[in-house]
Amino acid sequence: MQGNKAIEVSGLTKTFGTLTAVDNVSFDVSEGEFFGFLGPNGAGKTTLIRILTTLLKPTSGGAVVACCDVARHPERVRHEIGVVPQAMTSDLDLTGYENMDIYGRFYGMPAKERKERTGYLLDLVGLTQRANDLVAAYSGGMRRRLEIARGLVHRPKILFLDEPTIGLDPQSRQNIWGFLKKLMEGDRMTVFLTTHYMEEAEELCGRIAIIDSGKIVVIGSPEELKGRLPGNDSIVLTVDNITQDLIAKVEKLPFVHKSSVEENKIRVSVDSGANNLPGLIDEARSSGAKVLSASIHEQSLEDVFIHYTGKSIREEEAKKVSFLVGAGIPRKWGR
Repeated sequence: MQGNKAIEVSGLTKTFGTLTAVDNVSFDVSEGEFFGFLGPNGAGKTTLIRILTTLLKPTSGGAVVACCDVARHPERVRHEIGVVPQAMTSDLDLTGYENMDIYGRFYGMPAKERKERTGYLLDLVGLTQRANDLVAAYSGGMRRRLEIARGLVHRPKILFLDEPTIGLDPQSRQNIWGFLKKLMEGDRMTVFLTTHYMEEAEELCGRIAIIDSGKIVVIGSPEELKGRLPGNDSIVLTVDNITQDLIAKVEKLPFVHKSSVEENKIRVSVDSGANNLPGLIDEARSSGAKVLSASIHEQSLEDVFIHYTGKSIREEEAKKVSFLVGAGIPRKWGR
């Protein structure tokens, strides 16, 4: 990698009793990079981000964030980072401005600097007109924008975003993406994002690490990852009954590079989806299956994830997270 390292992780492991939440993870993030961790809920993303932000100590391995080792010098690390957790943590009984101001006070910022920085950030996220309203009156998207702005008050070197758009409607999600893009254009800041939204990772991240069951399975830019896949199109057939005979016949077709099955869907990687779809449907029908639907699309991050893990990421509703325990810690071990 080029440039100085903002984050260096080596052999990081975190266990909770017999559960291994993060399993021997190693990677680097360069200064100024927008880096993403993509994986389903329960993959270990939040546990990892809690270690990197000094809220958890690793079982083994180590990590250097911004300036220091996260286990040996957590106080110094905290001064150099901004964190936006999954759980909404802004105070509902304070105004948007007051939430920002009190956060600046935590970092010892002088009054004049707090005022100027807060005004700038509230304008950046489109909340200037609502700055003096109680946060209890904010929508979910507005509150999330406020929390991202709040994490930037003290000018951190690295901003950690843990599932920043989870539970938001599509329009609010797009608004958050637009703000984050604007942020990256104006400031050379490192951003570390965790998400289970494929589109979000592809829209924002220069590089992505796919994590599953606590392990990193592959790292690269979205285009690099898609370029490693066999074939350039993906066909998905939904059938009434998937049999071993059907799978065997599909895999023997000369134009099929790879196939996977999930419930009543069979997904195949091919070179030319439009040309080969009829042959694939004929093969399914010859095996006694009824084709309910068929779709063709260019290879995507979803296909990358399936290729490396053998399964797809299912969109899940936001889980309720205790403010005190937080995501990423099994409740048995919460404090």
